[in-house]
Amino acid sequence: MGKPEFVYTTYINTTPERLWQGLTDPAITRRCWRGLTFESDWKPGSTVTVRYPEHDVTIADPAQVVLESDPGKRLSYTWHTFTPQWAAVSGFSDELLARFSAERRSKVTFDIEDLGETAKLTVVHDDFEPGSAVLQAVTNGWPRLLADLKTLLETS
Repeated sequence: MGKPEFVYTTYINTTPERLWQGLTDPAITRRCWRGLTFESDWKPGSTVTVRYPEHDVTIADPAQVVLESDPGKRLSYTWHTFTPQWAAVSGFSDELLARFSAERRSKVTFDIEDLGETAKLTVVHDDFEPGSAVLQAVTNGWPRLLADLKTLLETS
């Protein structure tokens, strides 16, 4: 049996630099991540603060950090801190919040490859335990989010 992880590859008609911006720039993430923004200087060891500006919710945790950062090529950070405020904004029940919160922190890695007029994006979300509720949630969430990112980058 393989290790529990989510892997997804998509091809986006954009540059690696613009794709990086799509993953890190709050003005862009707010449009394709359903109002969520990330704030960080995107250097290894730096924290990643999650904000939902429309709901006045900020999630800052010293364990939510950038693991790797090579602009236009690779970004990896720990995923993420589950709080009651996050659950309320996201529409998750207290029961699911408790299940998510009981799991160890996972990580997400974005690998970007320049293919000329297209950028190849591979997302690996891993470090899950077998039976992870978070893995099940991200497996359902990542494809839609990445489709929204692709549409935004290809049409704006």
